[in-house]
Amino acid sequence: MDSSANKLQSAPPAQRKYRRVATIFVVFVVFFILLLLAHPAFTHLRAAGLLLRFQDPNQSGIVAGLSTYPVVETLTDVATPSETIRARLYIPKGVAHAPGIVIVHGVHHLGIDEPRLVRFARAMSASGIRVLTPELAALADYQIDGHSIVLIGYSARSFSADVGQKVGVLGLSFAGGLALLAACDPQYEPYIRFVVSVGAHDDLERVSEFLVANTIPRPDGTILQMAAHEYGPLVLIYSHVEDFFPPADLKVAREALRLLLWEQVDDSRKQSERLSPPSRQKMDLLYKHDVDALAGEMKQSIVRHHAEMFPVSPHGHMASLHVPVFLLHGAADNVIPPTELLWLQQDVPAKVLRGALISHAISHVSMEGEPSFSDKFRLVHFMAQVLAMADDSRAADVKPVH
Repeated sequence: MDSSANKLQSAPPAQRKYRRVATIFVVFVVFFILLLLAHPAFTHLRAAGLLLRFQDPNQSGIVAGLSTYPVVETLTDVATPSETIRARLYIPKGVAHAPGIVIVHGVHHLGIDEPRLVRFARAMSASGIRVLTPELAALADYQIDGHSIVLIGYSARSFSADVGQKVGVLGLSFAGGLALLAACDPQYEPYIRFVVSVGAHDDLERVSEFLVANTIPRPDGTILQMAAHEYGPLVLIYSHVEDFFPPADLKVAREALRLLLWEQVDDSRKQSERLSPPSRQKMDLLYKHDVDALAGEMKQSIVRHHAEMFPVSPHGHMASLHVPVFLLHGAADNVIPPTELLWLQQDVPAKVLRGALISHAISHVSMEGEPSFSDKFRLVHFMAQVLAMADDSRAADVKPVH
């Protein structure tokens, strides 16, 4: 018998009892700590699996398959006072009272059918979350307008009624900024549990100027120099075709630009042959990716539409935001630069900001490259926070829909 056992046996009964109680207490404390750590660890594993499935839907392995559910997908509608919009619903089978998240697509003509969006919605739903992806016609037509804010708000309100609890809203690209604005509106805020913006803008005018100048300021006054994606200037010109082409060419020019944005270059070129010679020369510059030649006209267009850009920018409108917010941005995003997250960090009230991450693991709204382990871990931790917030939704917090 070892010496410690001898000491215990030789100790007085009262002392032996005290030591047993102390031992039981220590074991209980250790067990309690492990119990507390178990849920965060499991949530992080769920987040890692979600990201793995988003990156590759055929991903196999323990982590990718951890706590996953079959997903049922159905087309549905969201009714608003002015219209009914198309949407897709993703429901995890076998999950009672699953929390809900509205995922809003970015500026892309495929809308709710855009492959990355579908892949992300499936990965999220397989984690045990009901997902609604409403289609916003303006965003699908490369327009950023105030009506989209209304549609995001009504989508959250409608989905909240269906789920029976507040729902999260996750906006991709420019929809991230619009989602923040929807959450500021007292009509929709009671139905929104939290907002996640991924690659969002803070100031549409500032981002538009970046697309022309390839430079953008940080809040501290320093300047980020980055070559803007050629897609950005095309969206800028398409959104206000009338600023770049004469009335007689507007219809044809708009169609040629639309086809170019859709990456149907040959069809776009055929369409542009119907333009007047000066307009055809301007389109030729776009085919050659020579946007610098149009920089002057683009700057004038931005100034002309300042009043339209301000209401659809979170900058200056976040004071009334009361729901938790998560901000995520790709470090190499050259459509909406990561400096916009720094501005959002200043504009979003500190009391509601739950997480902010500029990640080298993503680009604009997709995962790319070979990030370091620390970059992967930070992204997993960010998503684990989002999942934990979704799991913490409370049905009692929801106000009835009238």
